[in-house]
Amino acid sequence: QVQLVESGGGLVQTGGSLTLSCTASAGLTFDSYAMAWFRQAPGKEREGIGCINLSGGLTYYTDSVKGRFAISRDNAKNMLYLKLNNLKPEDTAIYYCAASRRIYCSASWRQRYEYMSWGQGTQVTVSS
Repeated sequence: QVQLVESGGGLVQTGGSLTLSCTASAGLTFDSYAMAWFRQAPGKEREGIGCINLSGGLTYYTDSVKGRFAISRDNAKNMLYLKLNNLKPEDTAIYYCAASRRIYCSASWRQRYEYMSWGQGTQVTVSS
């Protein structure tokens, strides 16, 4: 099972930016999976916010982050990224990366059951 570790969270003001990173354990084949970012705000369900296919050529986003967030990956470095721009207080959440059971982002990419491995999460707090 792929072990994932997120980093890069923090406290930022409204309108600010952050870049989150996710790495896979050494020795694992990071480039065998589509990857996704989820987030979970206090008292809310974990929601899928974006997915990137194995090659990195296709990305998908939930409407609330479209145009503000960008997913990218560097398979050679075993790294996944999420660039968060124009942050809003409602973006405050714990952000998780996840490795898919597939090499592509399926129509169900927003569903947790699509993913076989998760990181422990990194906190993003946006102050107003």
